[in-house]
Amino acid sequence: MNKKPLLSFWQIWNMSFGFLGIQFGFALQNANASRILMTFGADVHHLSWFWLVAPITGMIVQPIIGYFSDKTWNRLGRRRPYFLAGALLTSTALVLMPNAPHLASFIAPMFIGGGMLMIMDASINISMEPFRALVADKLPDEQHALGFSMQTLLIGIGAVVGSWLPYILSNWFGISSDSGDGLVANDVTFSFYFGAFVLIGSIIWTIATTDEYPPEFYENDHNTDTDNSSPEKFKIPKKMWKLLIVQFFSWFALFSMWVYTTPAVAENFFGTTDPDSPAFKEAGNWVGILFGIYNGVSAIIALSLPKVAAIIGRKHTHIIALTLGGLSFLSFAIIPNYQMLIIPMIGIGIAWGSILAMPYAMLANSLPPKQMGMFMGLFNMSITIPQIINGIFGGLILKYIFGGDTILSIYLAGILMIFGAVSTYFIKDKL
Repeated sequence: MNKKPLLSFWQIWNMSFGFLGIQFGFALQNANASRILMTFGADVHHLSWFWLVAPITGMIVQPIIGYFSDKTWNRLGRRRPYFLAGALLTSTALVLMPNAPHLASFIAPMFIGGGMLMIMDASINISMEPFRALVADKLPDEQHALGFSMQTLLIGIGAVVGSWLPYILSNWFGISSDSGDGLVANDVTFSFYFGAFVLIGSIIWTIATTDEYPPEFYENDHNTDTDNSSPEKFKIPKKMWKLLIVQFFSWFALFSMWVYTTPAVAENFFGTTDPDSPAFKEAGNWVGILFGIYNGVSAIIALSLPKVAAIIGRKHTHIIALTLGGLSFLSFAIIPNYQMLIIPMIGIGIAWGSILAMPYAMLANSLPPKQMGMFMGLFNMSITIPQIINGIFGGLILKYIFGGDTILSIYLAGILMIFGAVSTYFIKDKL
């Protein structure tokens, strides 16, 4: 195989820029899906069941997209056709989801909302998986940490704006956060419209500014640390198996955060469980601010992660980050008011930044380049499977073990993230 050249900062920025739009839409989904579904009539104990559609579709879509993107080559290239298709589908779902009540002639709005959540996540995965593969395609091993950290930086920027946008529209531009019963507030609805525009625009930027190496560039490649460089063989590297365990604990915890933070904050810091009450909507907007903070922290630390990893190693960087994240979730128990929830979001942001970069950086040089898309798609099942398990059992745990107290689901997230840190210790990594 031809040696991959080192790319400049701005080349890496351009090839990763589409991730800003993807995460903009993903952040709108994460921060607002629970409140939208509760507005449509979903019970808090059933929220995790609605959120199940996202990881299930991801588990199905990502390996398939990875496999076909490995085999694709046309005028747009290898990965870029999937960026564009995913962006168009995701933008459509972003526009339709908050308008579910207007589409509900025969089906309850919450089921239409759940369907839009499924379409949105499937479409995001169509774009997201090839972006991970593109970094491994284009960059030499010594730039993998920088490449995935650049994605983390752009993910953070997109997620901050996406998470904060309803609050900004409501408090800075006077767009109403009130609505009729069963309808999504205007500030949320307009945020979803703007997210659709940003997503398409950022994807087009990457497509227009980034080229791809042709298939023959990868011929006769033996530049991985696994004996599985032949495309005729299929063997999952040992490092990938160990990383799957780490990912399980990390993403089980993250799923709990996304599903239960809004009701937990509303009940424990705003004193309400009524999704139509002004206090609940205020809590929902504040959770958007909190989610923006942890994403902002991840963006700030993103480009420092490769430097830290160069000193102490990628493994130890990830251990420290996950430990900080776990302790931050547990600190909800001693936070006296909702404003101070900003503090644990800093630690969660550090963990999130590492989760988005270090596992992929540790894995990339263990995979055969000609099957990079497929293996990255399979590895992304380490994101979806723990979310599916949480989706199936999280509501049952909440109802029958935690007695409906959603804050306990946040504490469980903290414990599991610390388990992820312990599991990372057993991974052998060269850098």
